[in-house]
Amino acid sequence: MSEGYSSKDNEQRFARTLRADFHQVRIKEDLKSEYKDLKDYFLTDERKEKLKSMSSFKRFFVVPFWLFKTLYFKLTPFRRILLITGLIFLFLSVRSETNSDDVSINIQIFGILSGLTFLFIIALELKDKMFAKTELEEGRAIQKALMPKTHPEVNGWDIWLFTNPANDVGGDLLDFLTISDNKIGISVGDVAGKGLSAALLMAKLQSTIRAIVPDYKSLSELGKKLNRIFCRDSLPRLFASLVYLEINTESGNIKLLNAGHLPPITIKDKKITKLNSTSPALGIIPEADFREQKVELNKNDFLVIYSDGLVEARDESGEFYGEKRLETCLNNLPDLTAQAIGELILRNVNGFIGKAKAHDDLTIAILKKLS
Repeated sequence: MSEGYSSKDNEQRFARTLRADFHQVRIKEDLKSEYKDLKDYFLTDERKEKLKSMSSFKRFFVVPFWLFKTLYFKLTPFRRILLITGLIFLFLSVRSETNSDDVSINIQIFGILSGLTFLFIIALELKDKMFAKTELEEGRAIQKALMPKTHPEVNGWDIWLFTNPANDVGGDLLDFLTISDNKIGISVGDVAGKGLSAALLMAKLQSTIRAIVPDYKSLSELGKKLNRIFCRDSLPRLFASLVYLEINTESGNIKLLNAGHLPPITIKDKKITKLNSTSPALGIIPEADFREQKVELNKNDFLVIYSDGLVEARDESGEFYGEKRLETCLNNLPDLTAQAIGELILRNVNGFIGKAKAHDDLTIAILKKLS
């Protein structure tokens, strides 16, 4: 016999949840945050610019109208008809009452019908959202399965890998590949955009790298091949930045390809050096040339690679974390493990952004030479 919840259990759960919601919700702060998210998502850049020149009194009326108009056209035809019907019922329900009992009853009926209509629309939209969320959760599970270990074991090296998507699925690439007994490869990349489309392109780029890396000794030739494949298979105007490096575990020498990505940072004797990009991002120029860089790390030297979700993290006022704050965080570090440095960076960034929501995926790879 299958187990189930009794109606009493469900009522108790509903009551507990409702009480917990009242304790957790901060009406003023949450309303302000949710309203801001609505404007950021639904208003175009052009309308946001127009709002800057309006008085606060005019914005008070214009913004709700623009939001309603945008929401209206986002609905399906059937739901648009339901919305208009609900608004008509709402209008009829707020008409001035008379002494007639019949009119009063009709007004109450229209109010009930209006509420039920809006509730039905919400239920339909929530059903779509939950269906999409289920698919995204499955996609996220697949992404997690493709992610490397946080601490891959490499003789003579301390390596820490971290990635956190801004949404359910992310467009950042982070991968670890054992090429031979004395050679490993690490990929850190960022596909333009966010969400499902970026995640799909990221997965394809990851699989492409894994498939063709063993066939190339030159990272310059590898970059050309990856670029041609990305140009062939991706959508127009989409691109991906990439740092791919190969470590010789016996010597400590690193071969590195930077295709339009943010400069990796080396820390040697507490001195910070940036390794600037020498090649364009993948997907921009079909026949572009790519240059291989060489880096040598000695004992206790670090290499830090990160995505723009780190330096472009924003606080509640919209200010960026920036490269200067990152460099300040990395200055004069004591002798820490790769993980300790990574967690230090994360604490610093999280302290800066405060309660602001993440706007982009964040990925960090830290390598420390042990011996």
